[in-house]
Amino acid sequence: MDFPKPVSDASLPPMSTSAATRLSAIESAKRAAAQLAVKEHFDAEARYIGIGSGSTIVYVVEAIKELKDPRIQDILFVPTGYQSRQVILKAGLKDMKFDSLPADTLLEVAFDGADEIDEDLNCIKGGGACLYQEKLVATQASKFICVADHRKLQPRLLTTWPTIPIEVEPLAVTTVISALKTLGSSAPFVREGLIQKAGPIKTDQDNFIVDAPFPSLLLYTDIEQAAKQGVKGLKGQGEDGQWEVQALAKEIKAIEGVLSVGLFVGENGVQAKARGKIAGGQKPIAAYFGMEDGSVAVRMTQDDGTVVLRK
Repeated sequence: MDFPKPVSDASLPPMSTSAATRLSAIESAKRAAAQLAVKEHFDAEARYIGIGSGSTIVYVVEAIKELKDPRIQDILFVPTGYQSRQVILKAGLKDMKFDSLPADTLLEVAFDGADEIDEDLNCIKGGGACLYQEKLVATQASKFICVADHRKLQPRLLTTWPTIPIEVEPLAVTTVISALKTLGSSAPFVREGLIQKAGPIKTDQDNFIVDAPFPSLLLYTDIEQAAKQGVKGLKGQGEDGQWEVQALAKEIKAIEGVLSVGLFVGENGVQAKARGKIAGGQKPIAAYFGMEDGSVAVRMTQDDGTVVLRK
């Protein structure tokens, strides 16, 4: 199988001053979003809190530490992988493995980032190759809170983020890629590391990541609106390459050899609990976006289930 050739850091041109300024602004936006998310959703009386992966979560842990509440030392923080565990330990907090959680116990809250979030709070995750453990933690939380910068705030998934990350058993890569092409993915590929001779990236479960590009994903409301306008045949089941986000997530997960799909869709934790489920909500109840002007926008689910954008 031919894998794409990565570009090494050594071959990249030096970062310009303007690029460095933009990067600094993005990091400031992440910090602002993290601080507000922690202010509104962190509870120092909590027993278990999930901590996700990625650069944004560094600022979440930083914001928790800045509270200087002694009760924080009694909280057990559940990481979504090796990297997030290091962030927890570096901050002097107590970590706990996911499989050490007592049976039928929910995390009070889980904080994590996302690669893209649509207007219904569906998410793409897996850019850091931690999607399986991220989904374990998110679905075991009473509420899942996303923290991101303004680039991740989009109307539909796959608007700017190019692919859906999928964790795949290495033996099944060839058949999974073939199945993804059948579903309409133009050119799915195995993700490689920065050092080409090291081969494909391995997850914490020792699996590969397949990145699958698809056209922008529909919401169910898009299908309803099309029907009202007299558009016939739009079902979001892959016809003409058009998929409704939950339908595609279900189809990919059903492929033999797929461990986890980087689409976080369906119910959130509050909605799952309202239906009598102990766990299972994948979507965040709110997503905090650090904006270019220094403000924080919040896309959140209201009590009636509708999603609004608070600025």
